[in-house]
Amino acid sequence: MRSVKLLWGAISLLLAAVLVLALLLVRTEGQLAKANEPPATDGTAEPGDGQAQAVAVIGGRAITYEQLQQRLADKYGAELLNVLLDREAIRQEAEELKITVSREDMDVELKRMQEGYESEEQFYKSMKEQLGLSKSELSEDVYYKLLLERLAVRGIQVSEAEVAAYIKEHPEEFKSYVQYHLLKIEVKTKEEAAQVIKDLQNGAVFASLAGKQSIDVSSAKKGGDLGWVEERDPFIPPPLLEAAKSLKQDEISKPIQLKASYAVIQLKEKKEVNKTVDEQKKAFIRKELALQKAVPLKELVKSMREKRHAEILDPELR
Repeated sequence: MRSVKLLWGAISLLLAAVLVLALLLVRTEGQLAKANEPPATDGTAEPGDGQAQAVAVIGGRAITYEQLQQRLADKYGAELLNVLLDREAIRQEAEELKITVSREDMDVELKRMQEGYESEEQFYKSMKEQLGLSKSELSEDVYYKLLLERLAVRGIQVSEAEVAAYIKEHPEEFKSYVQYHLLKIEVKTKEEAAQVIKDLQNGAVFASLAGKQSIDVSSAKKGGDLGWVEERDPFIPPPLLEAAKSLKQDEISKPIQLKASYAVIQLKEKKEVNKTVDEQKKAFIRKELALQKAVPLKELVKSMREKRHAEILDPELR
């Protein structure tokens, strides 16, 4: 049940496509209202052509909104339509049963998802970088997720004894853990790593050196800053985490051997995070146990769509 940093990776591109398609549909409707004739049959238009607004130009030829919209619809249309149908089925069922999700409910869930992140700002930044989701898009996704879960667990009871049993059977989820704020420079050879350490000892600035020499492009762009990482973070190589354990604040490590490279890290700060079982945590456990007893969410959504006679009219989108 513990949250992980990479969430909903499989739907990130689709959600981005949803937004683009929605924007293009709105713009295209406005354009079609003004245009008397369709764009050229070869799919191109001259810049400034009133029949088709250009989004890009290459070699004097334009790429139009219509072309972009069609490509997106061809690639994501069926998936997008199913997402929209699923959400509408959830919304109608919840409205019929008077089941709601409040802003406070969403805030609690978003706060829970932020566990393991340095700050709320860093969480939303990671969601934007990793999944392409803005704060409002993530909130919308959480809203429908919570709404569907409430529909699924309606009428299902979970006793205090079941909650207590879960806590007893999964002690690792409630143990305190250590977080490290790390900086990293990654190079190809041990000799290069030794030179990095020497340069740092001679007064070189870690962030500057990381930006110039680190072969890990993503962290190099941030001056080598990995942010806060947990002692059992699955996305950080174990040798780095092992080295971090023995470092004092601001201390620089010896060369650390990775699979095909070497790294030098600096520990900026270390802190212990206490995982207490409060009422919010118990409520989350109760919900998860109820979901285990409930009809699988995918089956529930399918039944709600069938109940409302959902039908895809366009054969190309089936």
